[in-house]
Amino acid sequence: MPSEPEGKGHAAGADRRAQALARARAAVAAVVDPEIPILTLEDLGILRGVAHQDGEIIVELTPTYIGCPATFAIRLAVEAALAAAGLPEARVVTQLSPPWSTDAITEVGRRKLKAFGIAPPARAAGPGALFRDAVVACPRCGSTKTSKLSEFGSTACKAQWRCEACREPFDYFKCI
Repeated sequence: MPSEPEGKGHAAGADRRAQALARARAAVAAVVDPEIPILTLEDLGILRGVAHQDGEIIVELTPTYIGCPATFAIRLAVEAALAAAGLPEARVVTQLSPPWSTDAITEVGRRKLKAFGIAPPARAAGPGALFRDAVVACPRCGSTKTSKLSEFGSTACKAQWRCEACREPFDYFKCI
């Protein structure tokens, strides 16, 4: 029986690893956020990476904030998606640094929020964003004549606002 050329087995192994990584990333990226199910983890920007380390696939997730109640549900959904993709041995780790910010929400995610009636957060959220009201455009009519009704909306990461032009209430995804 002829032997394989030097390096062919290594190349095949590398190709299998690359395919497994691609499957893992696609599976995890498609998981939806349990609090805002129009957004995927990729849209939200909490999927930080998928890598092959020491013979195993590692998925890195960053919670939107340390006390986020959805963190455990997201982890379970990611583990289920990986198992369904044929990768039950993949490991999910939490990465806290650098912390997540609303700047991590993708442009696709911002468009989805607006289409769903949630005003997307302003860009370049810094420490000052926590202590001042942003100019928030109504996701329905586009008017910036809006006012905050409550610092708290349907979830901890959203505030309740109202448009003075169309008189409709809406959620605003707070800058973090």
